[in-house]
Amino acid sequence: MSRRKIGFWYRLAAVLVKPPLLVLFKRDWRGMEHIPAVGGFIAVVNHNSYLDPLSYAHYQYNTGRVPRFLAKNSLFKGGFVGGFMRRLGQIPVYRETADAVGAFKAAVEAIDEGECVAFYPEGTLTRDPDLWPMTGKTGAARVALLTRAPVIPVAQWGANHVMPPYARKKRLRLFPRKTLTVQAGPPVDLSAFHGREPTAELLRAVTDTLMDAVAAELADIRGETPPAERYDHRKAVAARTARAVRTRPQQDAGRAGEGSGREPSAAQSQQAASPRAPRAEEGRNA
Repeated sequence: MSRRKIGFWYRLAAVLVKPPLLVLFKRDWRGMEHIPAVGGFIAVVNHNSYLDPLSYAHYQYNTGRVPRFLAKNSLFKGGFVGGFMRRLGQIPVYRETADAVGAFKAAVEAIDEGECVAFYPEGTLTRDPDLWPMTGKTGAARVALLTRAPVIPVAQWGANHVMPPYARKKRLRLFPRKTLTVQAGPPVDLSAFHGREPTAELLRAVTDTLMDAVAAELADIRGETPPAERYDHRKAVAARTARAVRTRPQQDAGRAGEGSGREPSAAQSQQAASPRAPRAEEGRNA
């Protein structure tokens, strides 16, 4: 089992980033004994603030292991940040393209070489109203089944109080001084899934198992019980779209009534609720 040395660029990043983090925030670090001392492994982490990567990288750096994050490719496009991320060995993800396979291969190679690869399985900041982990994407599950490397669930809490997700004003709420809590749990047991064909159903089951482990660590931090059903952003968007489609005819009918100064008649309401037939002029001009 090998252990990669921390490279120059990561040490430089630590010199630049650690001092302000130590001054601005209090730390509550738990479960560091679960971070493997040697060998490649996977970390699956919840995501509720733009500051999460800094908080988690600081935590794991102090264990002597540094994470390689999978991050959206737009962060690598030129400039100081993009160049620095490449030198740190972070892995760009080209979503919904053929290049997405490259990120998968890079993650597997990094683990085989004894490194840690950190996944945010949610793929974005959580949309759960109470900031619990959402349903996850299956990338971490794929890599875990292929490499059979240890998978460490990690929960973060506190950065969301400094920079809340989706706040209208992206400003830091530094005072009073906040505590950044990071907690790692024991490796997730995936032995029941080994040796089976990686179907979509299996990958979903593995992903749900990983997200359950992350949610359990977060529940321990918060002293609360996570929801019985995990928030599914795609289903929520689909439900909002369906509601909008259902209410649009009623809104159109209401506007028609307002324009005439009268309530819409039954015939107008029925017409608004059904697909509009083309006018004769439209038929001739088509």
